[in-house]
Amino acid sequence: MTAVAPSERSAAAPPYRGRFAPTPSGPLHLGSLLTALAGWLQARTAGGRWLLRLDDLDAARSRPQHADAILQQLEAHALHWDEAPRYQSQHLAEYADAFQRLRAAGRVYACTCTRAQLARDSIAAVDGAVYAGTCRDAARPAARAAWRLRAGDGTLALHDRWRGELRRDVARDIGDFVVWRADGTPGYQLACVVDEDAQRITEVVRGTDLIGSSLRQLLLQRLLGLASPDYLHLPVLTGADGRKLSKQNHAAPVSAVAAGANLLQCLALMNQAPPAALRGGTPAEVLKWATSHWNPHALPQAAQIPVAAPPAEHGAAAAHLAS
Repeated sequence: MTAVAPSERSAAAPPYRGRFAPTPSGPLHLGSLLTALAGWLQARTAGGRWLLRLDDLDAARSRPQHADAILQQLEAHALHWDEAPRYQSQHLAEYADAFQRLRAAGRVYACTCTRAQLARDSIAAVDGAVYAGTCRDAARPAARAAWRLRAGDGTLALHDRWRGELRRDVARDIGDFVVWRADGTPGYQLACVVDEDAQRITEVVRGTDLIGSSLRQLLLQRLLGLASPDYLHLPVLTGADGRKLSKQNHAAPVSAVAAGANLLQCLALMNQAPPAALRGGTPAEVLKWATSHWNPHALPQAAQIPVAAPPAEHGAAAAHLAS
């Protein structure tokens, strides 16, 4: 696979730099707190830095008040970041530059498929639906269109620090994906790749539901000649209905009032076995213990972990925080 533009790589391993990248479409829930905590612990035990990024490109969902609420929630849980937060909406020129490099190299094509067409024609694959290639050989349309990456062929291997090597057939399991949207904004995968490079991220900690995104981003990194971070994919928390805890599924926000208990619950869900003596402890006390005892090798192998709903008063307190 030929890179669009080569980049120089340091022979010495760079210092650890991790990140947490929530979408400010609502306050944090327990699943996002677990991801933040795991990433924070990875950074702290490595003697590195933990950064914050707000994925606020989707203007229809992102709100400044939600971004502020997320910052408050992280601070209430003593998960302090080490550099100024990066807001994607402030870096549009960087994403456009990366897109133009792909376009100049002939690696993208216009796609006019509707949502209905995509739902009807997409092909099931290991990590989710894959585009059927409907517009791949069509003439460039005059109408507004999205732009997809020509993913190509071959095999792509991603090494997960806990799950081992994940191998996928590029054409069958990854397919051509959107890098520039029809509304003129960058696609999620392209923006993430530019962000990881700009913030010099060395490890991405995220849920198993984003393995497909990690593979697509790895492909883009190689095409753009960018260094690839390490990856650690965590189990996804699910509610009683079996659905992932998410803002779209109306997961309850985590409460600042119960910050210590929230952290202990996340540690228990990650098989870290926090002692009973920590019950009632402050976030700082819980994190001090967790930093000394963090064991990523104990993480569950399961892709999903069911979790009981938080007490109602906790959700109410968090909602107040977000208001």
